[in-house]
Amino acid sequence: MTWISLALVVLFLADALRLRARVTALRALAPTTAPVSPDHRFFVANGVTLDDATRRAASAHARIHGLAVLDLLPADLGARRLLGLVALVDPERYVGDRFGAGFTAGQAVLVAADAAARAGIDEAPSDPALFVRMVARLKRHACTGTGLAVAPDLHAAPEDPACRFAVLRERLGSLAGVVLVIQALLMALLGYGAFAAPRAGLVALALFHVQPILILAGQATKPRDLPWIVLFRAPLELLAVLRTWLGRASPAAGLDPVETRRAAYEELIRGGTDRFFEPRAERCIVCGGGDLVPHLHTTDLLQQKPGTFTLERCRGCDHVFQNPRLSLAGLDFYYRDFYDGLGEDGLEAIFGYSTEPYLSRARLLAGTARPRRWLDVGCGHGHFSCAARELFPEARFDGLDLSESVEEAARRGWIDQGHRGLFTDLAPRVAGAYDAVTMSHYLEHTLDPRAEIHAAALALSPGGTLLIEVPDPECVMGRVMGRWWLPWFQPQHLHLLSTRNLARILRDEGFHAVSFQRAEAHQQVDFSLAAMLLLGWIAPPPDQPWRPRRGALYRAWHRAVWTASMPLYLGARLADWALGPVLRRVASNTYRAVARRDAPGRTDAAPRSEPSTSNSLDLAPAMLVATRSAS
Repeated sequence: MTWISLALVVLFLADALRLRARVTALRALAPTTAPVSPDHRFFVANGVTLDDATRRAASAHARIHGLAVLDLLPADLGARRLLGLVALVDPERYVGDRFGAGFTAGQAVLVAADAAARAGIDEAPSDPALFVRMVARLKRHACTGTGLAVAPDLHAAPEDPACRFAVLRERLGSLAGVVLVIQALLMALLGYGAFAAPRAGLVALALFHVQPILILAGQATKPRDLPWIVLFRAPLELLAVLRTWLGRASPAAGLDPVETRRAAYEELIRGGTDRFFEPRAERCIVCGGGDLVPHLHTTDLLQQKPGTFTLERCRGCDHVFQNPRLSLAGLDFYYRDFYDGLGEDGLEAIFGYSTEPYLSRARLLAGTARPRRWLDVGCGHGHFSCAARELFPEARFDGLDLSESVEEAARRGWIDQGHRGLFTDLAPRVAGAYDAVTMSHYLEHTLDPRAEIHAAALALSPGGTLLIEVPDPECVMGRVMGRWWLPWFQPQHLHLLSTRNLARILRDEGFHAVSFQRAEAHQQVDFSLAAMLLLGWIAPPPDQPWRPRRGALYRAWHRAVWTASMPLYLGARLADWALGPVLRRVASNTYRAVARRDAPGRTDAAPRSEPSTSNSLDLAPAMLVATRSAS
């Protein structure tokens, strides 16, 4: 126990230094007599009074720093609430973090009229959790124009304990319960350490109490409860955890999104899943061969919706594809509440985790082309375009998607124009309009990859560039992990093209390949995501409208399984980190292809229907070397 207490001492000191740097970076509003800009609106939480002097100072601060959204932190905000906020957000990086989540003290926020209109926000919600959600939405609509500042004359409204868990869940999502458990365990370790190893344990406990002073002394913030926190921090933290947990019983604001969907899902499932599939295909879409063998049988490990799925492999060309394939009704059913609706926030966190994967793709074109008109096919909420603007600030980025996410991407300003519909329908209308088309993790979702690549040939101007990123079905981890290898991604992945087969289709549709990359495209997630799929299969989430209602006993079991499995997940993450450099060289799970549209190029309105019979790659030697190059 002595070593655990000493480790806590080191942890508390390091965390104090980290949080002090963040609090120091918070700027205080400067007094001004300049009037409030007519473009600025203020959304104020219940119980908060925003005086004219603070409004003027906030408006001037936003103009000087080019901010469209400015969250105002009362100088007297409670120490617990302030430390909880800066633990989540680094003020130095916050403004420029394109995908960073929006955070708020929950008191008052300045918003430019344009940002408020695009976000669809007219007034401040009365519920504290919805206030947090509002600012998170505003950050997405002003991704490089959102900041925080200390308002010296603004006084914080009291915190409602019944709303704490709802607020925490808005900030942390499904991790809210885990964080509460960790906080309770920390209090238990401090208490037991003071008893079992008094010297080290009491030092750790004393440092825990003094930590707020180390962080907040001499700063622009002046929490009114700081003396009480220093004297009674441990019992106050434990009490806060208990009251937050009890607040879970309070009714959530608004309608329950799960229950409002339940009747519709029950109706869809009542007739079984047969209508979600087309008749089984007898021939391969790539080579036309009929020698098809089962490759993988699995269930929906992503959402745990009903149904079983089969991937088959063509012995003639090794193409792997879903057979029987989802019908239009099946596509609608299995995509519903995955990328939007119930699944939107979770997917937003995954897609917005970092700009680096998107920049890595964009850099492929930086050395060979300078596109001015860019179309991102399957753009989702526009993450690629938003990130790629850092490298191509002069380019115009348009996006296409089937879901309403493309409209949201346009409202956010992450794309310049959104097209909603099928690429094969759009391409003839925009023939030759683009000099770059990207398909990142899109082609494997389509009914006919050949038709999609033909559409890219139509949309591109002669000499235009096509960038494709897809899972690599030749990756050895797919055979080792079987159904737990995430890139199989059933039931959404309909076709998994090898580099050889993609090269054949590109050649058939008037492209010549410039480069293939495997190592640079590898994503170090094989083991951790397999662990997540396994846990989701063992203990699915309790709130799914396509599954029976779950009671308190199941919810407790679900929490216990996921909490107890944290070592498994951490071990899987460690395996990804340790083995990632090796796997990216010998067993990359993803590859990228850059191809150039031949000039003058084919412009007929339909893709070639006859499959290629050649198995040769017909690629330059330099490209073959790049296929297995190290990053």
